[in-house]
Amino acid sequence: MPFLGQDWRSPGQSWVKTEDGWKKFTDDKNNNATEMKSYSKDEEFKENLLLSMGYDVAAKKRKKDLLNNNTKIPYFHKDKWIYVHKASTKERHGYCTLGEAFNRLDFSSAIMDSRRFNYVVRLLELIAKSQLPSLSGVAQKNYMNILEKVVQKVLENQQNVRPIKELLQTLYVSLCSLVQDMGKSVLVGNINIWVHRMENILQWQQQLDNIQINRPTTKGMTLTDLPPCLQMNIMQRLSDGRDLVSLGQVCPDLNVLTEDRLLWKKLCQYHFTERQIRKRLIVSDNGHLEWKKMYFKLCRCYPRKEQYSDTLQFCTHCHILFWKDTNHPCTANNTESCCMPVSPQGFINLFKY
Repeated sequence: MPFLGQDWRSPGQSWVKTEDGWKKFTDDKNNNATEMKSYSKDEEFKENLLLSMGYDVAAKKRKKDLLNNNTKIPYFHKDKWIYVHKASTKERHGYCTLGEAFNRLDFSSAIMDSRRFNYVVRLLELIAKSQLPSLSGVAQKNYMNILEKVVQKVLENQQNVRPIKELLQTLYVSLCSLVQDMGKSVLVGNINIWVHRMENILQWQQQLDNIQINRPTTKGMTLTDLPPCLQMNIMQRLSDGRDLVSLGQVCPDLNVLTEDRLLWKKLCQYHFTERQIRKRLIVSDNGHLEWKKMYFKLCRCYPRKEQYSDTLQFCTHCHILFWKDTNHPCTANNTESCCMPVSPQGFINLFKY
């Protein structure tokens, strides 16, 4: 509302807070010299007071920013399914965004499920790479809260340490570039909040680096006690070559098994096509294919095949996004034929308009 006074160009009345309360200062031409002198002193007192108040306000603002960042936002929605509408209709107004879907779907409980953990971690990594600026302020805060729960889960059970390290590194690199563009409306929120979040990421990385894997206290049978045929059968179930390398560092016997050429050949054929493999052939001096070297070379050139125990499903009939083991209100006669699995990248592609 505009200020209305005798002179519209005037800045209005001047007020200052004193020990006796707020006082109003007006410029009166009829004041005598004594009043002008006291007035100048009051002005000096006012200036000093305002400066001190300004420093206090700035300090309180920084403290408030940190408190707002530490306060966990409640998960307003824990929906098992959501309707994905990309345009306004007579029945629905507006459209569903990536941030809205991320807030409403129950990702906070999904990370506690071992079947969905890798799926959510991969989705967090993809959002950190390119989609973080497109999220709303609430969705960005929800993202950091879910990430904190993921880190705490890994620190407790000491599992899936490597993918979480990669996630934190990806997020930190993205934030370093985004914070530099803070004046261009890239991220939502105060710069102090994001600096504090980056400090938390560095602290989480340090905690993961210092983690010590405890040996089980039980004296039952272990992997090294099994016959080699069963050990090889277990190794063939591993879909990441880095896990095979780590397994081979346990003992010399396992190292021999992890160097098996047929094992690495199956791993290459599982993740990559024949055409991709033919373009990256590596032949040893003996004339044999180096499948282990080819696998890591292919990983640098092409994306690996993603495999998840449980994923989100999308119903093409009613346009509903839901978890696999939950029911949704579908009117189709054959609901199974209308449902299709949604990969983490497919989840992001649903909201690209």
